[in-house]
Amino acid sequence: MADRPVMVVTGGSRGIGAAVVRAAASRYDIVLSYAEQSAAAEQVAALAESEGARVTCVRADVATEDGTAALFDAVDAAGGVDVLVNNAGIAGAYGTLDVVDEAMLARLWAVNITGPFLCAREAARRMRTDRGGAGGSIVNISSKAAVLGGTDEWVHYAASKGALDTMTTGLAKELAPFGVRVNGVRPGLIESDFHLHAPPGRVERMAPQIPMLRSGSAEEVAGAVLWLCSSDASYVTGAFIDVTGGR
Repeated sequence: MADRPVMVVTGGSRGIGAAVVRAAASRYDIVLSYAEQSAAAEQVAALAESEGARVTCVRADVATEDGTAALFDAVDAAGGVDVLVNNAGIAGAYGTLDVVDEAMLARLWAVNITGPFLCAREAARRMRTDRGGAGGSIVNISSKAAVLGGTDEWVHYAASKGALDTMTTGLAKELAPFGVRVNGVRPGLIESDFHLHAPPGRVERMAPQIPMLRSGSAEEVAGAVLWLCSSDASYVTGAFIDVTGGR
């Protein structure tokens, strides 16, 4: 049986990352990174393996050079990389401008901006056709907050995702001549543990504001990610898919 393409998913132990791993398992072998939740990562891996995927779990802080190096050492051992899903991210403190402090911002920028840059750099080095690669796809998991601003809740988080969107646009143009597509997915109100950082009942309070009158699922986000990774999107780069129920 021919080797399957390899997908790298950062933050693959929970939420949208785990949903992407599950959705991809029938088509890709997978390398997933996680920060702390080893049991959750192994559970996701077991589900993916039951669908036929070979899965490697790597504990790595991809916001650092050492963590990124550890992840891509595992990627090389798995046979390379065809798709990178930059999913790892954190919310930061919940609240208005008053909650912002230097330490929180430093970690937020590191995880939500530095990490995707470092992982994209390493993936592109391996994918670029001018450097012996076969091309590939990078999908950055952003947020509709990048457009809406996160007012009164997460302006700092929204700002970090706005930077990720700018990175997506710029790298799409930079890497297009070398066979690497770069796109973004902007989830909206999605049922996940992201909302544990907010006062209880946030999803229920906000759902009536969504044109579709409901929240979305991580699986619905994963569907958009998998399409962008596929050959059906072969002429798509620098694009964003909003998975927001119309918001």
